[in-house]
This record gives sequence, C-alpha cells and structure tokens, in this order.
Amino acid sequence: MFKPISRRTVLRGLGTSMALPWLESMSSVYGADKLSKPPVRTAFMFMPNGVWPKDWTPKGSGEKYNVNTPFLSHLRNVKDDFILMENLWNKKTVGRNGHWPKVPAFLGGGFVVRTTGRNMDVGQASLDQELAKHIGHKTPLPSLELSVDEPRTGIDNAGGGFARIYGNHISWRDTHTPVASERIPLMAFNRLFKSGPMPQIPGMKPNSPAMKRSMAYDDSSILDLVRDDAKSLQRKISINDREKVDEYFESVRAVERQIQNSMTPQKRWVNEGRFELTKPEAGIPKDHETHLRLMLDIMLLAFWTDSTRISSFMFGNAQSGKNYSFLPGVKGSFHGLSHHREDPKVLKQYNQIIHFHMKQVAYVLEKMKSMNEGGSSLLDNSMVLFGSTIKDGNKHHERDLPIILAGKGGGAIRSGRRITSAKETPLCNLYMSMSDIMGVKQKAFGDSTGKIDLT
Repeated sequence: MFKPISRRTVLRGLGTSMALPWLESMSSVYGADKLSKPPVRTAFMFMPNGVWPKDWTPKGSGEKYNVNTPFLSHLRNVKDDFILMENLWNKKTVGRNGHWPKVPAFLGGGFVVRTTGRNMDVGQASLDQELAKHIGHKTPLPSLELSVDEPRTGIDNAGGGFARIYGNHISWRDTHTPVASERIPLMAFNRLFKSGPMPQIPGMKPNSPAMKRSMAYDDSSILDLVRDDAKSLQRKISINDREKVDEYFESVRAVERQIQNSMTPQKRWVNEGRFELTKPEAGIPKDHETHLRLMLDIMLLAFWTDSTRISSFMFGNAQSGKNYSFLPGVKGSFHGLSHHREDPKVLKQYNQIIHFHMKQVAYVLEKMKSMNEGGSSLLDNSMVLFGSTIKDGNKHHERDLPIILAGKGGGAIRSGRRITSAKETPLCNLYMSMSDIMGVKQKAFGDSTGKIDLT
C-alpha cells in the first residue's frame, strides 16, 4: 500500500527545485493541489522584417474569408483556431527608424527614446511582463523568454543612432529594463526545473545555518536586510543614479520572487499524458530549423507542465543578419532580402523566408491542437499572438500590421474569423482584451483607446 504524497512535493538540491510529474501516490485526497480546469497560457511570437502584403492579405470577411493566400495557407489545418487581426498599429513608431524602436513597441506600444545605450526608455513595460507581475507567482517561472538570434550590440548610426540592444528584446520588465532571453536549448530546458545556484562560501557547508545567515538565503528578502544602508545610499547619489539603483533593486526582487515561487508552488494544472522531448544536447544545433523547433518545444513543455503561463519568442532580432542560404534558391539574410525593391528575383527569396516562418507557426499551433487536456486542447486553453512590427518589409509600413491571434483563451475567444478593426486602431486595444482574459484588469495599456471584442 503506497503512502499518499502531495502534488506540491518537489525534489530539492543545491540551488535546484524540481517539480515531480503526476504519480499514483499523489492521492485524490490532495485534490486541492490540482487546478480543476486548465489555466489560460499566453505566448507572444515575433517575426522581424514584415511580409509581402500581396501574399498575406486574403479575400472575404468574417468567418467566410479565404485562408488560401500564399502565406496563410500554411495555417489551413488550424483555420478555425485563429483570428486574422487587421488595421492594428503602434502609432508611436510612425516616422521613426524602420526597425530598432519598433521592436520594443511590439508588446508595449510606447515611444522608444533614441539613445546610445545609456538611459534606455521604451515608454511602457511589455504586456507579457505586466501579466507576469500579476499572475507570475502562480507558477515556478513567472514568464519564459526565448529567442534564436545572437544579440547585436553597438549603435546603428545608419539607422538613426539607435542602440541595437533595442532590437534584441520584445520583453521589457519596465520602461528601462529589457528581460534577457535564452537562445541555448539546454539552458532553456534547465530553466524549467532549476531555480538557480545557491551561493557558496568557502569553509561553510551547503544549507548550514551559518551559510543561510551569511547569504540571507532564508525567508527574508535581501533588500529588507540592507534597507537602512540603501536609504543612506539614496541620499548620497544623484537622481539618475537613484533610478538605476531602483531598477537594480527591482531586478533583485524579481529573482527572489522567482526562487520563492519555485520553492512554494501554488495550485497547478497537471496533464497526465506524456510530452515527448529529449533533453537537448549542449550548444546550439547547426540546423536552424532544428534549433527553432527545439526552442518552440521547450515553450510548449513549459505550458504543458504549468511551469509558466506566459512566454515570448523571437524568431529573429531587428535587422537579423541570419543567413537563410540553407533554403532552396535563397542567398542572403532576412533583413537584406526584405529590401527587395520589388525585384522579382529578390522578392522570391524574401517570400521563401516568410514561408519558412509560417511553417514554424503552423508547427506550433498544430502541435498545441493535438495536445489533449481533459477534453480540450492546449491550443483551446491558450492565446498565441504572432506578428511583426512592420507590414511591408520593403517599405517599413507601420499601419495594418500582420497579426494573428490563435487559440480560444479557455473559451473566451470566438476564433475562425477575420476581424477588421477601424483603420489605425491601437494594437494595445487587443492587448487590453487579452489582459482581461488572463484575469488582469487594467484601466489602460500603452496607447489603448478601448478593447477589441473577441467573443
């Protein structure tokens, strides 16, 4: 006769907290530990360099629009599971550089300040991080940020003098602080189970009372322990430095919350099926599609195990220099070929890269649809936003962004249609609606003027 154990049981090691899968020993008497229905997960997927509008925009309206445009045809198997959103834009990106300031505005809609890297300001924390502030405590990871491109540094003098760091991040903790994303599969995989290394002090045994006191590795916040010194410091430094210190303290607090969440998990959704994913090898796969799908699978694993309910995914950075010569007939980078000037030979190569990305989106959505969650699917219980910060990759048009919202949001969304909003409707209006579905009520977000009816 087995002895029942709680669903909250975790395996703890040095700096590691690992949740167990569902076991028969987790008796129904502990049912309170398991959510009664699947939670809503939200993913934000970004593709740089826009699209060729003629191959994106379909005919028809409402539920009778034609999905058989060259790009959207990749999604024919999930036509009833997504909404084509139209006439959305980020007003504060108009007239700015074609790429760098638009990337941070993708999930925030704020005005991005031109800077050489110091005093960065994107005008608005990103939606994923706003959601994480409110519901991130319910899962071991408040949010999961993933990418595949190597970050770019320096200043783009030819592009208006913007710091290239802006183009590396769609997730921003606050108006000044980007959230680092993970691009190495093994590291991303490990994040689902590890809370981070516990500091070690020579001569002290791990987990000893002396070590905990010395490192403040107990229930007290490190910031609480240094509060008096912090107040004294704030009186001695400049206003700009005070802002930097405040940002630093907030980053420390965020890490503390993450560790606390992983050690004391709340009610979580338990999927009883298996998610087939072999632990990735070290390093980055040489094949780009293999790399992409590994990272996408890790995002889905995070959702499937309820390790997080919020994730962002970047298929590339602004002006990505990724060479797509591995695709038939393509010679060059996504950004370089996006400036095709309607040359048929160049345009054909540019479109090949977009087709490649649409295949990856189809892979994600079809896989989510196949993942059963007690009568519904992971896709039914999610919102997956995919899009770009410009409509026409060649002309850098900001209006009518290519945006898709997939999933049913746990039953809150009527999918399988085309929603054509009034021209120049803020993209942030959609984010207000998504925020509501996630249970986070906001009076306003970014440049929002209202909400979009998704029912």
